[in-house]
Amino acid sequence: MNKALSIFIGVLISTGAFAQSDPNLGIIPAPVSITRASGNFILDKTTLLINQSVDGARSADLLNAFIVNKAGFALRESKVNQPNQKSIVLTSAGSDQLPAEGYKIKVTPNQITITGKGSGLFYGVQSAMQMMPEKVADKITIPAVDINDYPRFGYRGTMLDVCRHFFPISFIKKYIDQLAYYKINTFHWHLTDDQGWRLQIKKYPKLTQVGSTRPGSVIGNYPGNGNYLTEVKGFYTQDEAKDIVKYAAERYITVIPEIELPGHASAAIAAYPELSTFPNRDTFISDKTPWAGTRKGKLVQQTWGVFDDIFTPTDNTFTFLENVLDEVIAIFPSKYIHIGGDEAPKTYWKESPFCQALMKEKGLKDEHELQSYFIQRIEKHVNEKGRSIIGWDEILEGGLAPNATVMSWRGEAGGIAAAQQNHDVIMTPGSMGLYIDHKQSNSPDEPVTIGGFAPYQKIYAYDPIPKVLTADQRKYIKGVQANMWTEYIKTPEKAENHAFPRIMALSEIAWSPVDRKDLKNFSEERLPKHLARLDKMNINYWVPTPIGQSEKALTGGDFTIDLKVPVVGGKIYYSLDGSRPSENAFLYTTPIRVTVPQGEKRVLTTIVIAPSGKRSVTTKTTLDNGAPAEKTEAKK
Repeated sequence: MNKALSIFIGVLISTGAFAQSDPNLGIIPAPVSITRASGNFILDKTTLLINQSVDGARSADLLNAFIVNKAGFALRESKVNQPNQKSIVLTSAGSDQLPAEGYKIKVTPNQITITGKGSGLFYGVQSAMQMMPEKVADKITIPAVDINDYPRFGYRGTMLDVCRHFFPISFIKKYIDQLAYYKINTFHWHLTDDQGWRLQIKKYPKLTQVGSTRPGSVIGNYPGNGNYLTEVKGFYTQDEAKDIVKYAAERYITVIPEIELPGHASAAIAAYPELSTFPNRDTFISDKTPWAGTRKGKLVQQTWGVFDDIFTPTDNTFTFLENVLDEVIAIFPSKYIHIGGDEAPKTYWKESPFCQALMKEKGLKDEHELQSYFIQRIEKHVNEKGRSIIGWDEILEGGLAPNATVMSWRGEAGGIAAAQQNHDVIMTPGSMGLYIDHKQSNSPDEPVTIGGFAPYQKIYAYDPIPKVLTADQRKYIKGVQANMWTEYIKTPEKAENHAFPRIMALSEIAWSPVDRKDLKNFSEERLPKHLARLDKMNINYWVPTPIGQSEKALTGGDFTIDLKVPVVGGKIYYSLDGSRPSENAFLYTTPIRVTVPQGEKRVLTTIVIAPSGKRSVTTKTTLDNGAPAEKTEAKK
């Protein structure tokens, strides 16, 4: 077994997600169909592991190593089944009749058969691992069942921005492991932006010598209340990027690189000022922006937002970008190359005699059409290399490039318009909870974020196919993606906190049929067990607040508070005296009765503490029995 596989296996140790009451057997995302049968399969040391699939050696190794960690013993492996021998069989026989990425699991008292090929077999193994409960007396009892499963969407993605803050290779791999576990098949890697260029380009070494480093970053929300005055730097060598591509591919994940153009180009322009429409202008820095170091010349941005200094549409710029993209294409075998296309102000283009002359020469009526010309010229080059471009929905402005796929982020309007023009679409609207850098609750305990409100329940409620589309237009919705921008995410630990459990909710809306979605089952039956698994692995997930607690005020005199712990093995502590609860407060064990006298109120404050010690934010519920309204002091 190779080292990478052993690392991956180590992070898949489950806490036993199956409970008899759970119709989904603890599996996230919920399978298309699960049919219970009579009896159980008893997994013990006598069980044989048989791989009869054409490409299942890695999946077999993965499953056996998981069983070692789960049960404390390895299964004897064979290619041939023996009469009356209990066995787990991995097979590709009949997989040609399965939908793409589909699999089947059949459990009888004598055999577990996992059918699939490639990613389908791999996903079948993930589901088989998730449905295994804890061992009892060196045995694992698995219910007899038939599972038929395949994805709703072929594109199931997450985006990670490594430009605002840099993340090490070790974290990228750890993150990819979790994506694979939840059947996410696309990792969109945002590699260039105003605050950092993160990929080695051999033809243009200054991109990383200059563009990968900034001397500071603003503190807090824009425009900031100070500057950290600490250097943020880092980039991935081409060999490191190739290693990530290989690592992901072994887990059936495609890595899509993003090279931003024509906007979000400050880091590239700092390295090569001639790419700017006005090379001799200093980078604009607002007087309100706390800044580290010089303010002269072209600079990597230290704050967040949208900046006027974008790539100029000269032949020199196109040569530069084509050379960059050629090196990117050589690293990343993905069908798609993401070219950004969002938030590109036209201020400098409007001021530029060159741009105005070019527009006149090309018969372009405005700067939006100039951007379309820019995008289409890049698309032609990418298409000639056998690839396709994907861009944010602003690439619709001025006319959509002929073969482009649109990633709809500013609500659903861009995706709807693109589908109506018969263009492929990936839905990723921030307004629907898919910007997972947004805050997860309204508690004051939440860390600083860019804003927004995106609890996992909001993601779970989202259907990526807009109802306004016709049946024919709906086929252009190819998938759904969650995005993590990192202006306010400085560490891998905070990235994990923003990602989980929201990635689990994403996986279910990306994979499961709409009629299989069940928020109560997801949040109360399956998620608590999956979060306990992350807890054991020391992944810094966001600990949910108590299930059943109201954030709205409740009125009356007698209350029965009935709560559920959102993490298996976790505990709820509460207070009624206005204090912040901890282990020193009351431990919730059974529903609590609270009596509030007439004219008074109480505030129930709770916190969840997971087995590892990780804590939720505090949640408050006001219990009001006609208390007089609190007076607010008038401002002097």
